[in-house]
Amino acid sequence: MKFYVCIKQVPDVNAPLQIKDGKLVQDADRNILNAYDASAVEEALVLTEAHGGEVEVVLAGPEKAKETLRKALAMGAHKGTHIVTSGDEPFDSFSFGKILAKFFSDKEYNFILCGKQSQDTDSGLTGSILAELLDKPYVTNAVGLKLEGETLTVKRQGDAGQEMIEVPSPGVVTCSNDMNDPRIPSLKGIMQSKRKPVETISVADIDAGVSADDVKTRVLSFEEKPEREPGKKYEGEPEEIAREVARLLDSAESVI
Repeated sequence: MKFYVCIKQVPDVNAPLQIKDGKLVQDADRNILNAYDASAVEEALVLTEAHGGEVEVVLAGPEKAKETLRKALAMGAHKGTHIVTSGDEPFDSFSFGKILAKFFSDKEYNFILCGKQSQDTDSGLTGSILAELLDKPYVTNAVGLKLEGETLTVKRQGDAGQEMIEVPSPGVVTCSNDMNDPRIPSLKGIMQSKRKPVETISVADIDAGVSADDVKTRVLSFEEKPEREPGKKYEGEPEEIAREVARLLDSAESVI
């Protein structure tokens, strides 16, 4: 059983961030493995530990993202591929989808797992674009995976409840970070990760045909979130306050 997991290095959302002149500034320059991707790596490891097989992680990003690739290897992934970018390209979800689709075009695998979205943009589009370009069956927002033979049963969180969907091999699944608690790499895992094979490929060598015309979305600028309006404070008898709040919820907010 062969799993590929697409991962991404993202800014640590808990690190100090500033917005200056419409640009996002990372004072600490702290980057981490995207939490949704970490859950996908964990689930692939759990399945291969139970049924046998191999997990390979794939990351498209700048040279410094290699440390994030090593984090996934330290968790237990068997090998990795780093598609090196300069980090200055205006790549969006469609661009990365094309790059990954070209990479996978001549690969053999059972399933490709991705995080359902990334913590930096939250767009959640790359997995679906990849599945479409590869013409593979696809399920999103998985919160549980069960392997039976070469069929993956996906527990998917929908808007009105959970769905159980069978995905034949080969297929693509995007994973929620509600799926599991990713393991913390042990010292042994960290040491072993340094000896695990990592193939390095330039994004130019992928020859995915990505150009400026392929970029569908661009970040124009960043702005601080507007401050919330101050709350209203009511005084008086509890029954009077309750009636007034109910009236406002009905008339102003249309909640009732």
